[in-house]
Amino acid sequence: MSAVWRKSSRSNGAEDSDCVEIALDGSGARIRDSKGQEDATVAAPAWAAFLAMVKDQVRS
Repeated sequence: MSAVWRKSSRSNGAEDSDCVEIALDGSGARIRDSKGQEDATVAAPAWAAFLAMVKDQVRS
């Protein structure tokens, strides 16, 4: 089964824009630059910690 890649809703959609795409799976998250096809996997505990940090920064 192929990954379902999602782009940020804050992406403006321009061809030359810088965007990160994320595909979630049971073990964590796969992340890639929207211009490339290579991706990196972030394990679930690290992904959860990253999201917690981002949410904390948004609240500050």
